Amino acid sequence: MIIKEKLKGLNFLKSIPFIVAIFAVINSYFIVVEGHVGVVKRFGEAKAQENPGLHFKIPFIETVEMIEVRTRKNAEKMASSTKEQMPVTVEVSVNWTVNKEAALDLFKKYGGLTQFEQRILDPRFRSATKDTIPQFEAEQLIQDRASAIQGIEHRLAEEMEGFPVIVDNIQIENIILPQKYINSIEIKQTEKNLAAAEEHKLERQRLEALRAVNTADAKAKGILKVAEAEAQSILLKGKAEAQAIEAKAKALKDNPLIVKLTEAQAWDGKLPTTMMGEGALPIMDLREPKQ
Repeated sequence: MIIKEKLKGLNFLKSIPFIVAIFAVINSYFIVVEGHVGVVKRFGEAKAQENPGLHFKIPFIETVEMIEVRTRKNAEKMASSTKEQMPVTVEVSVNWTVNKEAALDLFKKYGGLTQFEQRILDPRFRSATKDTIPQFEAEQLIQDRASAIQGIEHRLAEEMEGFPVIVDNIQIENIILPQKYINSIEIKQTEKNLAAAEEHKLERQRLEALRAVNTADAKAKGILKVAEAEAQSILLKGKAEAQAIEAKAKALKDNPLIVKLTEAQAWDGKLPTTMMGEGALPIMDLREPKQ
């Protein structure tokens, strides 16, 4: 039994180098996935950073910590007050990205992303938000959220200047005001809507009245044009008739026989039953006089 145990112990000791070799091979490489960089540490000291891909390291001596360089989002829900000292709770978020080339420096100074968020980013983000919100009245904060966001972005950009990160796309996700104030805002907005509707109605009536005036004016001008045309027509007709009468009178004056011809054309063939004067018949004698 003793010999068997000694043989087993000897076999185990012989297998140790083989096991160590296997672990050494397994720990001699590492893979950095996309969206990260690998920080290589030697006995806990950050030495280098590696980009995505397959890399090798010294087994049991070097270790690797992954730093995400994709956009990250931090959200905060914090209490503040408006310009008129009304309590307000805002839910804000910020997107930020680690500068890929400065990941090693960030790790050396702050120990990783979690520590950087807790020690640097989050406190400054809260400070920028709480300093900006009191600059706006409650109604302005609701209606002009973009201005408040711009104010937070400007303040946070100043706070984060010099750090190896890019901060952008701040959003005010929600604004929570006292219910009493919300009700008053709704009433005020309803009154504004009614006033706007009434103003629109008055404007429409004014346009309709103006349209009616323009229509009446156009109609009156049309009637005037027709009257002027009729008067001009009458004037021209009268002038033409006067010219015809004048021409006819001149013709009668120059040729007396036309009068007799007109009488002959108008005669119905009957002789008059009553004679006056010397008894001459009203018949034009067209015969040639005897020699």
